[in-house]
Formats: sequence, C-alpha cells, structure tokens
Amino acid sequence: MTADVSTLTGATDVESLDAHAVVGLMVERLHPRLALACSFQKEEAVLIDILLEQQPDAAVFAIDTHVLFPETYAVWRAIERRYGIEVQAVEGPSLGRQAAAHGDALWERNPSLCCAIRKVGPLGAALSGLDGWITGVRRDQSPTRAGTPKIGWDERHELWKAAPLADWSDADVWAYIEKRDLPVNELHARGYASIGCVHCTAPGTGREGRWAGTDKTECGLHA
Repeated sequence: MTADVSTLTGATDVESLDAHAVVGLMVERLHPRLALACSFQKEEAVLIDILLEQQPDAAVFAIDTHVLFPETYAVWRAIERRYGIEVQAVEGPSLGRQAAAHGDALWERNPSLCCAIRKVGPLGAALSGLDGWITGVRRDQSPTRAGTPKIGWDERHELWKAAPLADWSDADVWAYIEKRDLPVNELHARGYASIGCVHCTAPGTGREGRWAGTDKTECGLHA
C-alpha cells in the first residue's frame, strides 16, 4: 500500500511548514494513534519539547537495546523528570538469548543482523497499531537521508512518518536546546555527533562514528 501525503494533509504545503506546525498537524490528524520515537540524541530533545508542549499526553517510546551508553540512560531519566512522563521502553530478546542463537558479540561479526534483532524488530512491534510516528531524522545527517520528506508514507510499516526537523541544521538544533535549556546527552559534548549502541558508536561528525571502519551507515530503522 502507498498513500499520497495530501490524503493526510489536504491542500497544505507540508514542506513550507516549520517544525512546530509539522508536529501540530500530526497531532491534530493522528493523536492518540501517534508516537515519537526517541533515541535520546539532541534532535529528540527538541522534538519531545515541541510535542509535549502541544500534546502533554502524547506517547514517546525508546528502543532499549541493553547496550546503550550510561549517558543515554542518564538523559532518559532526566527527560522523564523534566516532563513528568514515562518514556516507554521497547525491547527485543535478551542479550543472553541472542548469544545463544547467534554467538557472543554479534555486533562485531554481523552488525546488520544485530541491528535487525535489537532495533528493527522492536520498532515494528512499537509501531503496530499506530497511524503515525515522529522521528528526529535530518537531511544533512547523511546522503541516505538527504531526500527525507517532512511527512511521508512509511511503506514498510504502513503508517505516516514525520521528520519535523528535516530541514534543520546542527546549529538550529543547538540554538533551540540552548534557548529552552533542554537536557541533552552528554556524549554530544565529547565529540559524538550521532549516538547509538556502545559497541558500534565512536566520536565523529555526522554519522561517521557509527559502525566506523565498515561500509554500514544505517541500522535499518530509517533506511
């Protein structure tokens, strides 16, 4: 199944909307069958603030791979305290079960399979029953994300997908964070532009620190 964005937005020119308006449109048309996917990077700090300002009871979930950085778990707790919410943890099989099936340290031998088990599968479960989701994807993060629409049809999961910050720059994100004094993952200050799991993330600009030394650039959640 495919769907034209106009079936959701009508005559609205979505690409001309700012981030607040994109979030507002998604909330207006899809809440409560709408959720924000949070990886606790700087982009989600912005989006949680925008979303909860407009819809305080909006759903927010995060994929807990059980190999996230301590700093990621710390900002997870900080965000929950600030907004008085519970970010729903979405999980795949235990690390022990994965090791029993595929051997230890699968992320070293087959990172794509590891991502499929620990991220992609749980995402599908989290999106089941929803009509839309909001992500922190930005076009300037990598060539694979350059064509990201602000709102589009997610064919894999058969629901609407929004990227309200698609046309934002790093500077735009940091300016909003500073203006609103938002809790942010401390790893960003240590040179991590993109943050994932402990074993597959290193400091670097853009997404160059993800799966460094391999040709892998995406975990499979967005591409």
